[in-house]
Amino acid sequence: MLDNLLSEVDVQRLRTLLDKAHNIIITCHVSPDGDAMGAVLAFSHFLWRKGKNAQPVVPNIFPDFLKWMPGVERVRIHEKHENEVAPLVAAADLIICLDFNAPDRLQGLQKPVMDSRTPKIMIDHHLDPVDFCDWAVSRQEMSSTCELLYRILVQLEGVEPMTYEEAVCLYTGMMTDTGCFSYNSNRSDIYYIIGRLLTKGIDKDKIYRNVFFNYSAERFRLMGYMLYVKLEYFPEYHASLMTLTREEQKRFSHRKGDTEGFVNIPLQIGKSRLSVFLREDTERHAIRVSLRSVDDFPCNRMAAEFFNGGGHLNASGGELSCTMDEAVQVVRKALKKYTSLLTDR
Repeated sequence: MLDNLLSEVDVQRLRTLLDKAHNIIITCHVSPDGDAMGAVLAFSHFLWRKGKNAQPVVPNIFPDFLKWMPGVERVRIHEKHENEVAPLVAAADLIICLDFNAPDRLQGLQKPVMDSRTPKIMIDHHLDPVDFCDWAVSRQEMSSTCELLYRILVQLEGVEPMTYEEAVCLYTGMMTDTGCFSYNSNRSDIYYIIGRLLTKGIDKDKIYRNVFFNYSAERFRLMGYMLYVKLEYFPEYHASLMTLTREEQKRFSHRKGDTEGFVNIPLQIGKSRLSVFLREDTERHAIRVSLRSVDDFPCNRMAAEFFNGGGHLNASGGELSCTMDEAVQVVRKALKKYTSLLTDR
């Protein structure tokens, strides 16, 4: 059995907020990943079976490898349909914010959400949450927002009413946000939850294939190019760096999500502790930064100090407003600053 995360007072307050609302917006952070989409869709399915007019809304497009998820056809994308989404947000009597800890993570969707005076709920597992919602639960020790959401939904009504669709979405989020349970996933609670989700008839092997066996041939050519041409390894730091420019993305017909998981691959190099991936944003003058680490190396500290970002101990990100050459120099400075932690095993 799982320990309860919420007090009875919090459970009752959440239940009251949900019971009183009918037109509900469920949203997540910009560039939604598997955990964000899993949480949004799982909560949407929960609310739909309660008879609520729940509308999942995401700030911008999400990767093609998540488009198989149940309920995805009902998701509205603010960036593509701003004139359609804004009135829906304005008419909502409850807004549920999942898998982000601050309103600026909504980017273009931030203004309509924050302009709304309707009650807001936040459920998240990232560090340093901002106080912008009427009711919030932030548990940084959770593997994913989907794990946290599972526990909350079970406290609301038990596991029996949970549907197959909800279980599929929750498992997808837990799987993707832990690198298929390869990091931040040592707590026994996680595997207890997986066991309960399996009782709903989900096929975890098929979910894995849907996410990771669903790429284009161009994506594999890009991966080979990145590993053979663009990978730079620094043995003195036990760290690696890969860079990807706009021109290279165009050359390989890059689609959103094609580079998902690239940053994890160099960690397979013996003694490697840190992997950094820099990608030029195709729509803005910015460099997107992804960091992954193993053991106790705090890439979230590095992200905050050097890359205007943050995240989890072993999985973090950030952004730089500079050229790619300048971003590479920032990485070199970061590696030098963190030498002792990278080489102390």
